[in-house]
Amino acid sequence: MKKPVFTGACTALVTPFSNGKVDYSMLRKLLHRQMAAGIHAVVLCGTTGEAPTLTDEEKLTIFQQAKEFTGDDCTIIAGTGSNSTQHALTLSRAAEEVGADALLVVSPYYNKATAEGLLAHYTAVAGAVHIPVIAYNVPGRTGVDIPVEVYAQLAEIPNIAGVKEASSDITKINRIRAACPGDFSVWSGNDSMIVPVMALGGQGVISVLSNLLPVETQAMAQAALDGDFDTAAALQIQLTPLIDLLFSEPNPIPVKAAMELLGLDCGSCRMPLTPLSSGNLKKLKQVLSLQ
Repeated sequence: MKKPVFTGACTALVTPFSNGKVDYSMLRKLLHRQMAAGIHAVVLCGTTGEAPTLTDEEKLTIFQQAKEFTGDDCTIIAGTGSNSTQHALTLSRAAEEVGADALLVVSPYYNKATAEGLLAHYTAVAGAVHIPVIAYNVPGRTGVDIPVEVYAQLAEIPNIAGVKEASSDITKINRIRAACPGDFSVWSGNDSMIVPVMALGGQGVISVLSNLLPVETQAMAQAALDGDFDTAAALQIQLTPLIDLLFSEPNPIPVKAAMELLGLDCGSCRMPLTPLSSGNLKKLKQVLSLQ
């Protein structure tokens, strides 16, 4: 039986920059803050980590330095997806070699692979490594929604641990849970759906929100794991205005602005992402003042 890569909240960590370069000192500070708050899994170089703007060398250095800093106290999940299967294979093998504990692999973007192509892609990546692989379904960015029947086939592969589901279709969670064995984990890919997904048997969330509020995000997820859905739902409702603002412009534009407001300057996003608009920055200041 497969063991979940993590349960509860996992932070999709921002990539800090200083003068346009990765700020490894700030990276360690962010990791320390997450672990001190009770977060014991992070995704590095995912969507929130601006993976499309990072070189492979930068990604591998981030994975290696993060693992060396956290040791066994934090599960390092490396974002190694690509629209090229061969590139994903190469980066996934290299991430495993530098110490990553697991991989987050986004479905191939732009190419618009068929169901057969998606199955072949994930099968190839999983076969190239020995660590767990989490599929990442985010059709709003990739242009393709992984079908439930593909999940059912992927669930048979020993080191495909489950899926970060960010399709915003709550009924799809039902279908995944019905079609796949119980040890195929489902994690919410949307902070707005943490409690609904977990109410249907999800194991937790890969979160943007927890960059800012790791204690509260973990408390929400843990309450849901414990079956205390009154507490979990109350937190979900309380945090909805902030969550909405974090996705008012393309992620990670708002969360990086929010980090700076909290005194954690992680630098600007790399182009083509631009700074948060003045209107949304004003709203963000107001909401954060209420937290």
